[in-house]
Amino acid sequence: MTCLDQTRKRTRIAIILAAAASLAYGQHHPKLSAELEDLNPEGSVNVIIQYKQTPEQRHIDAVVSRGGRHLGTLGVVHGAVFSVAAKALAGLANDPEVVLISPDHKVAAMDVDGTPVSMLSTLGVNTPDYGWMSLLGLTSPSARASYDGTGIGVAVIDSGIASSNDFNSFQSGSRVVYSQSFVPGDSSTGDAFGHGTHVAGLVAGDGHNSWNFASSYVVRGLAPSVNLINLRVLDQNGSGTDSSVIAAIQTAIALQSQFNIGVINLSLGRPVSSSYKTDPLCQAVESAWHAGIVVVVAAGNQGRNNAAGTAGYGTITAPGNDPYVITVGAMNTEGSLARSDDKMTTYSSKGPTLFDHVAKPDLVAPGNRMFSVLAKGSTLAQEYPQNIVSSSLVSMLPGFKSFYFQLSGTSMATPTVSGTAALLLQQNPNLTPDQVKARLMKTADKTFAASSCPVGQTCTSQAQMMTTATDAVSGVTYTTYYDVFTVGAGYLNAAAALASNDVAPVWETAVSPTATFNPSTNGVTLVNGLNVIWGTNVIWGTNVIWGTSVLSGANVIWGTNVIWGTGTTSALNVIWGTNVIWGTGTDATESSSITLEGEK
Repeated sequence: MTCLDQTRKRTRIAIILAAAASLAYGQHHPKLSAELEDLNPEGSVNVIIQYKQTPEQRHIDAVVSRGGRHLGTLGVVHGAVFSVAAKALAGLANDPEVVLISPDHKVAAMDVDGTPVSMLSTLGVNTPDYGWMSLLGLTSPSARASYDGTGIGVAVIDSGIASSNDFNSFQSGSRVVYSQSFVPGDSSTGDAFGHGTHVAGLVAGDGHNSWNFASSYVVRGLAPSVNLINLRVLDQNGSGTDSSVIAAIQTAIALQSQFNIGVINLSLGRPVSSSYKTDPLCQAVESAWHAGIVVVVAAGNQGRNNAAGTAGYGTITAPGNDPYVITVGAMNTEGSLARSDDKMTTYSSKGPTLFDHVAKPDLVAPGNRMFSVLAKGSTLAQEYPQNIVSSSLVSMLPGFKSFYFQLSGTSMATPTVSGTAALLLQQNPNLTPDQVKARLMKTADKTFAASSCPVGQTCTSQAQMMTTATDAVSGVTYTTYYDVFTVGAGYLNAAAALASNDVAPVWETAVSPTATFNPSTNGVTLVNGLNVIWGTNVIWGTNVIWGTSVLSGANVIWGTNVIWGTGTTSALNVIWGTNVIWGTGTDATESSSITLEGEK
């Protein structure tokens, strides 16, 4: 070989190596998530690799041969999680059996930590015959709840569940029938953070620790006799990963028949960074849905996030961006039993979803200033002792100890919907997840009494109504509107859902519709796919589900200028483009004021 030939050979090798390197941390590779570009080639990263089939040993060996470390198999999404060197990503992506490589994202509890609360766990859900009032003797014994969730399993995928008498049954002991930790290096299934216990109490607490002859009221959940499946994925700081959540979902599906799991509650999430069609976390919740499990997910608490000039629109978190699941926003009950003064919170995340423009949330439920079960010694209890409910608020007995904690956020709204779903499944075990979703959305209240028309304007629809909340520390006033991307199909009404006899066609789905934007008219229209319940007949017509107040004509959404806040071109481009809008959103003082004082 001549010197010239050797030089050409070395040049070709250098070009090939440079090209491979650029694919790993420079140019875009179609099988690599955009977030994996521009990484330090000498660093390592945890990734989820999805294949065309459930990975076998040969797939794992191929990654290990490139210096990767296998951390777990996620068959529910035909994937596995690995720790790999950034410079190996391009080579792995070139494997013809690989579908996608994405980061093993961090997820977190979706709550406004430490918010002072002065409310019962079920206030504002409108359950006079099914809720906590029957325990107070406010209804006659004959009028007490016919449904309490008996026989239904609810999987709480969260920070664990602490032991409490509120989760016990007089007949069979603890209703926490299964526990498993997916937190790496920590097999404890208790609740070191304090979030999962609170969520579980909103679903299933029976009020045992607040029920005595001197009780002021009983703190209980919507379905106080359900069995709880405790799948811990969040650590003592409320943090976890996609892979842990996916593994927990996979376990819930495997345990479905053993514990009659009808509902999965996910009061957690993370920013949306890709389409739900490729996001492994979204693919996992869809697998559970198709397996016959109702999946209820928090919308997120980014409604005040104006980092991209969108006034909080486009901030729904994953996996709440998936069109199959039930995504829940948070209402403020204003500390009263009446629904007439309830209003939308300003921090609840709004749709449409990034990339796919799915109309979310699906509905809203009480989530501001909620009482629920305390996880003693947890991080939240230690850092926010002022949020431990005063014993005098629960009982007049001297020396009575409080067993309850106070939190706000869409994390707290989500389990009220999960509990209601469990009641529906007890009432009719044959309901599919789509039928449960359709029933809840159709029967949700479509009017919001605690809204007012902006000064100087004449409102022609509920979508143009608004409420405001002023941050106690910063003095900033936030405005929220009652449009389809804020309140969805309306306000959860558990009693109406249980009283309804409407059952959607079993062969059709209840996927959330897609919103399309016409820049020439500034109009937004809801579009349904084939075999979708909405609009197939009079009972499930689109106006019935979302209400005429937010739709007009051919599903055109009212009040476009109001919906998009400032209505600026940049904001519209962000929402209807493919940008990621996540930023700090609110400054530290505003965030801390929500944490410490809640929304008044």
